[in-house]
Amino acid sequence: MGIGIIVHGGAGNIPAELHAGFEAGCRIAAEAGWNVLASGKSALDAVETAVRILEDNPVFDAGRGAHLNRDGEVELDAGIMDGRTLMAGAVAAVRRIANPISLARRVLSDCEHVFLVGAGAERFAEQMDIPFCDPMDLIVARERTLWEKRRGQLATTDPPCRPQLTPEDGPIPATPSTGTVGAAALDIEGNLAVGNSTGGTFFKYPGRVGDTPIIGCGLYVDNTLGAAVCTGVGEQIMKTVLAKTTVDQLVLLGDAATAARVAIGYFQRRIGGQGGVICLSPQGQVGWAFSTPYMGYAYRTDGMEAVAAKLGSLESANVTP
Repeated sequence: MGIGIIVHGGAGNIPAELHAGFEAGCRIAAEAGWNVLASGKSALDAVETAVRILEDNPVFDAGRGAHLNRDGEVELDAGIMDGRTLMAGAVAAVRRIANPISLARRVLSDCEHVFLVGAGAERFAEQMDIPFCDPMDLIVARERTLWEKRRGQLATTDPPCRPQLTPEDGPIPATPSTGTVGAAALDIEGNLAVGNSTGGTFFKYPGRVGDTPIIGCGLYVDNTLGAAVCTGVGEQIMKTVLAKTTVDQLVLLGDAATAARVAIGYFQRRIGGQGGVICLSPQGQVGWAFSTPYMGYAYRTDGMEAVAAKLGSLESANVTP
């Protein structure tokens, strides 16, 4: 059985000044995940390693560098899933955890529940001896500047949630964004795993949770079916259960690249969806597709001598690997 890994750095209107960092960051994470797999360790280990590296990279909307909510604070979400057992762990709205993917991994392995949020998730982290960080250490100058600009444009001090947009409203306005991060891996034993981590949408309402940590929406994996990890507008991804939809297409079509394109095509037609997906088959095929201006991704499979990494644009989108 061969090994393989694919990672994403998020899909959106990524500012030009971050393009080089996006591609390099995805490459480094995929290389680290590949090295874990090549050493004989598990797909779960590879996914956690790759996502932690992305969380630590301030280029991305995860961990240090995450978007700020309306209160000017970072709230982080993450999820991880094991394709062998279907066990999963997820956390949301945590503020003092630099690497929420590792906390999600401990929920998977050491908690009777699947999903913990807020203060309860941080209480569990303390019991698991996962160190807390200073929330201010997660904030970077780029995000503080964007937050201050947006706050200054508002006439009220506590703006309400806006009505949800429908396809008839046209595209969601493209605002500069960095990216949610995630990974899917196949280990030497034939086991698949997936993981996702995010700071959520820019200027989100406090307590908002998107698709990223939700099983079936932001991520899904089953050794007998395949693996998928999503990124983009979480409210749209949740409504279309995009990760599970992609895995189902992978089973029906038998080709990872085609499955990703078909899933994103449905996502666009049904709800005007803006986002992307990466997927990995039980045989080690990789696929990706996106409907946003850009998506960052990197991958390596058996037969490749090095990781391939790219910040894809719409002009080069949905190309067969």
